[in-house]
Amino acid sequence: MKPPQRGRPNEVRLIGGAWKRSKLPVPDRPGLRPTPDRVRETLFNWLGQDLTGWRVLDAFAGSGALGFEAASRGAAQVLLLEQDTQLVAGFKAHAQRLGAAGLEARRADAMAWMAAAVPESWELVLLDPPFAAGLALPAAHAAARLVVPGGFVYVESGEALAELPPGLEPWREGRAGAVHYQLLRRGYTAPVSVTGP
Repeated sequence: MKPPQRGRPNEVRLIGGAWKRSKLPVPDRPGLRPTPDRVRETLFNWLGQDLTGWRVLDAFAGSGALGFEAASRGAAQVLLLEQDTQLVAGFKAHAQRLGAAGLEARRADAMAWMAAAVPESWELVLLDPPFAAGLALPAAHAAARLVVPGGFVYVESGEALAELPPGLEPWREGRAGAVHYQLLRRGYTAPVSVTGP
């Protein structure tokens, strides 16, 4: 009997959009915790499934599942930020295999990158930092300035945010086991319809 292979990559299966059921290999990494299928499904139900034309930043890409789900649903531009060189190389290979022209993977420190980024450049910022790093709240503060009015910031963490960054309003939230997830929306004023003389 062959011994079990050690360190064999796990897989994440995309759950919606053009690449539904496509598999993304996920290397074994300490603390790498792909967003559960049920949570991804809930998030994209909240967002309306069709992200055609959206610009999406996946700031702590990890497995890449959230960013690839957004691209699968029609996002025009998806940028995955990740510090692990091997993971970034994997994202690029997956993107090439799927023909994901609008998806870019970049090796970067997410917090430093967001601090220097152009404000109001994204319709959606996805934040799933390592739970033990304590970055959920600082990352949400950094992301708040990056989304357009009416845009969304998604935060996945061990606990609900202790406070909301200025300008972001609660939109939806849920829990699945040890994962707490929140969708926040940047405040905006809806257009006023004028009727009559």
